[in-house]
Amino acid sequence: MANETPWEVEGRWFTSPWNFLDASREGFAFPERVIFHDITLRDGEQQAGVALTREDKVAIARRLAAAGVDRIEAGMPIVSAQDEAAIKDIVQADLGPQIYAFARCMVDDIRKAKDCGVTGVVVEIPSSGHILERAYGWEIDRAKKLSIEATLAAKDEGLDTVFFTIDSSRAEFDWYLDLVEQVASEGHMDALSLVDTFGGVTPQAIPVWIEKVRERLPNVRLEAHFHDDFGLAVANSLAALAVGVEVVHTTVSGIGERAGNTPMEELALALRMMYDAEHNLVTEEFYGLSRLVRERTGHTIPSNRAVVGERLFEVESGIIAGWYEHCIDSKPEELFPYHWDVVGQPPARIVYGKGSGLPSMTLAMKALGLSADDEQLRALLMAVKERALSTKALLPFEEVAAMATEHLKESG
Repeated sequence: MANETPWEVEGRWFTSPWNFLDASREGFAFPERVIFHDITLRDGEQQAGVALTREDKVAIARRLAAAGVDRIEAGMPIVSAQDEAAIKDIVQADLGPQIYAFARCMVDDIRKAKDCGVTGVVVEIPSSGHILERAYGWEIDRAKKLSIEATLAAKDEGLDTVFFTIDSSRAEFDWYLDLVEQVASEGHMDALSLVDTFGGVTPQAIPVWIEKVRERLPNVRLEAHFHDDFGLAVANSLAALAVGVEVVHTTVSGIGERAGNTPMEELALALRMMYDAEHNLVTEEFYGLSRLVRERTGHTIPSNRAVVGERLFEVESGIIAGWYEHCIDSKPEELFPYHWDVVGQPPARIVYGKGSGLPSMTLAMKALGLSADDEQLRALLMAVKERALSTKALLPFEEVAAMATEHLKESG
């Protein structure tokens, strides 16, 4: 039975009922279940400074499988012997998700992918005339010829074939549409990936783009691959899925080239909690998965990053500490839009700093099993604020405890 209040699920999340008005949902055509195609091991590794070993890739793949990812793009076997070996290891581990390889529009790349034992292959080609000319130095006919040859080779090898059109969001409209239509008719594609390589398309443009593609390719599966250079990757992915795109390409915590790719965690929570759309991801695995990827890559994120930030469930503000005091045991979703358990985070906690207030001190005393009058609490609060300002940092609870004991002793 469908939840009658999908914006509020007790003990799980509390978003906005405005999201679920008929007028807010007009025209939505989400797939029955969104398919997540993870690209952390390929596009994620293109983050400057990231280098994953064979062991790293297998470890991350295992955690991706535990998180319920549908498809894992395990890498590009042509890059190195280590990458090829890692893909084979992941395939042989039989983790559950379908395993894909990434390939250039080269027949030899396709054969090497097949040798790895993968289910499918993502076949890339530059799809804008300007990038072909300026970045590759290719004639347009060469791109078309290579695309047709490579995708036919993938078909012959029995691989699910995703035609991946680099820079398609900036391509000349008619040339791009002619290219994908010609490859679909003379070559082969099971799916077309709509690729916003430089993150430069808006959410409002996404349905128009998809409509134009569907006029040419009505029976081809569409997949969304968006970058985050303008911070719109999640919004653009939602816009694509809302008009029926079936597969979305994401990375763990948005790792990827330049500003990164669509963050898996943020998109998955938005789909379920704000759009009531289904997917197979186990959200409780998100924090642990993100930490593993960060440890293996050396990639850092802001401490208040959505879903997986280390300080996302810390409360410093005195006002919010008052809310915490009243709601944490009975209705924690009044304090946070989703419960920490839902994303695998440690429990919410009070921290002490310049922003603390009297409720913070009351909670500290309660935790210490001490009692104090209003005057003592105010004195302690001023001391905590002054110390935090001088250090420009939060105070460890042990330091707050020592200060509380000292102040009670002096005032007693």
